[in-house]
Amino acid sequence: MKGVFVILDGVADLPCSSLDERTPLEVAKTPNLDEIAKKSRIDYCYTVKEGVAPESSAAIVSLLGFDPNFAPRGPIEARGLGIKLKNGDLAFRCNFATIDDLSNLNILDRRAGRTLTTEEAKILAKAINENVKLQFKFEFYPSIQHRGALIIRGGFSDNISNIDPAYGNGAVFGTDGKLVFSKPLDDEEDSKLSADLVNSFVRQSFEVLDKHPINIARAKKGLYSANIILCRDAGNSPTKFKKLPGRWMALGYMPLEIGVGEAAGMSVYKFKYPRLKGIDVYGNLYDGLEDAIKYAKKMLWWNKNRYDYFYIHFKETDVPGHDNKPLDKIKMIEIIDKDFFSYLKKFIGEAKLIVTADHATPCKKKAHSADPVPVLVYPHEGDSGKRFIEKDGLTGRRLSGRNLLKNNLFEK
Repeated sequence: MKGVFVILDGVADLPCSSLDERTPLEVAKTPNLDEIAKKSRIDYCYTVKEGVAPESSAAIVSLLGFDPNFAPRGPIEARGLGIKLKNGDLAFRCNFATIDDLSNLNILDRRAGRTLTTEEAKILAKAINENVKLQFKFEFYPSIQHRGALIIRGGFSDNISNIDPAYGNGAVFGTDGKLVFSKPLDDEEDSKLSADLVNSFVRQSFEVLDKHPINIARAKKGLYSANIILCRDAGNSPTKFKKLPGRWMALGYMPLEIGVGEAAGMSVYKFKYPRLKGIDVYGNLYDGLEDAIKYAKKMLWWNKNRYDYFYIHFKETDVPGHDNKPLDKIKMIEIIDKDFFSYLKKFIGEAKLIVTADHATPCKKKAHSADPVPVLVYPHEGDSGKRFIEKDGLTGRRLSGRNLLKNNLFEK
């Protein structure tokens, strides 16, 4: 084993008033990561480029050394779900979401309150696939919690705008706002056709979902109705990247990370994420985090002599930022330190290690931001006297997100 690359999704933050103007990383008790940090350089980077609040897909693709402008999320998400695409098939990343109605188009919640159970999503997806009618073949796939993917089969342009107003061109705008129907971004007829098709799908999905018994029952319980599908990040070809140097294995439990890993030629060590069975969203997240840590350790132990590099991405630390729950963010950081970094510090030996975030998700903004993220690069001679926290990162080198692995992980 030559190196390990760890991404703590959205873990970087801004000072929180409820934490005496400290960040969750600063407050969290992380003795194991602190011990590693003493023997590391603590630097910072903008994962895509300065001034951009990156979408997770763009940030991950960039951090792995690829150009995020040529990697729309739709096809990556599809690949992570095991969906085979042909050139011309139109793929979207989707959310079950909540709007008031089709006349006002006010988005009440982009994720249907995060409370959509696995079984509910399956039933609603089945209703969509059976009742929405388009002039071309399509499939809608639910994935994990509120997430999903839409595939329209044929030969289509992907040069169209997003229906989800919070995202655009790999960046995050951090707003719910109003649903905006897709528009062609050029004068070509096939772009107009693509926009018309996805708009028709979304309108029809509302008609199917709004009065569905699942959503009537959710409303009676005071839950957000999953009555609309928000589509974004269209792509019309399978995603494939240039293979990274060495033999790689990635931990895979979310469609995005599985898709990116496979597109980059990595072997993916998969496990099934725990199903959300009720409305205890954070209970499900903590169960998922514990499973992710367990399988990350298994992956490293059983494959340390078969692979050169490992990519480990913990998704859960992003969610408390979106929900303005700094205490949960702290708790998750401490769990990762206690259960994962305690193991990694003994396991890593002479191998290299990079720890960073794909983007900042400040609790007070409840969205991704353009702020830089800290980067830990191990090993480094001497005691750095620093921790893996935002303000210590800013006292170090400014690193290139796109060249992070090339300059700091791969053998020279």
